[in-house]
Amino acid sequence: MTNTVPGTDVRPAGHTGSQAWVPAFAAGGAHPSGVAGAPGALPFTPGAGAAAPPEPPLAPAERTRLDAVFRSTLEQGIHGVCFSPYLDGQQPGSQIGAEQIRERLAIVRPHTRWVRTFSCTDGHEQTPGLAHAMGLKTLVGAWLGTDRDINAREIDGVIAVAKAGHADVVAVGNEVLLREDLSEDELLACIQRVKDALPGVPVGYVDAYFLFEKHPRITAACDVIMTNCYPFWEGCPREHAVPYMQSMLARVRAVAPGKRVVISETGWPDQGSAFQGALPGTESAMRYFVDTAAWAQAEGIEWFHFAAFDEGWKVGAEGDVGAFWGLWDQHGQPKFVSF
Repeated sequence: MTNTVPGTDVRPAGHTGSQAWVPAFAAGGAHPSGVAGAPGALPFTPGAGAAAPPEPPLAPAERTRLDAVFRSTLEQGIHGVCFSPYLDGQQPGSQIGAEQIRERLAIVRPHTRWVRTFSCTDGHEQTPGLAHAMGLKTLVGAWLGTDRDINAREIDGVIAVAKAGHADVVAVGNEVLLREDLSEDELLACIQRVKDALPGVPVGYVDAYFLFEKHPRITAACDVIMTNCYPFWEGCPREHAVPYMQSMLARVRAVAPGKRVVISETGWPDQGSAFQGALPGTESAMRYFVDTAAWAQAEGIEWFHFAAFDEGWKVGAEGDVGAFWGLWDQHGQPKFVSF
């Protein structure tokens, strides 16, 4: 997940989605005036506005309706969720057992068709096989960073998982260029090694949408482009967020014509501090999820909600919002509606 705003030279200019966007959930059942996508609405521009006032809470009847739409969306199931099985007190580097992974997968399985994993070491290499056994498809990630020995183990792990038949798509690295952990040439070598080892398996790379514009050699090397789209981390108010995300996707498609493009992460936190005009909140997180799911279904977009579960270890790296992106809490309990 990125909390780095792109420079002014790469900022999107408003809604460029394939269709005029109308929210799936709008208070009163109508298109609220001033929402991006409505006639006369102004596009959101990153950095252009100060902190926004909180959205007024929904009236009880409208909240009941939002609960019903949210529940229905989850019951129908979405394309995919970003899956990390960590329990309270665990974090990257913790050794994860198969039974823990199986229990966590069982929670999300009725509500998604795909799971995205982030690592193929420390026990996470077990997740794709367990997910396949439950009838889920897998986007399997190899986590790359600055430690070359760990990178080598991750690449060996993802190749082994895919050769065992448990990877439907492979992601070689996540936001490596954004963090500047590897050079473009180093990352290209990693991608090519995996592609050479896995003929017939779609292989790609995950990063923030604007980096595929800046790194055309990476874009060209990918069978699948996987882009992380976070209107929240660019300070976009929730009511403008889905059309703004559409503009992110449109930009990636423009530099990757003919390629499969997947939104590999998107979501909205329900607790924590505001980021410019983007405000965390329960109703905001629910409405972002419902609107994203409806838009993606209508246009056949592959997307992964971030995340399945809250992850407390992320507070240090991402501020107090870092722990609150899940559909379920750290204990595996649904946060927004009961089932």
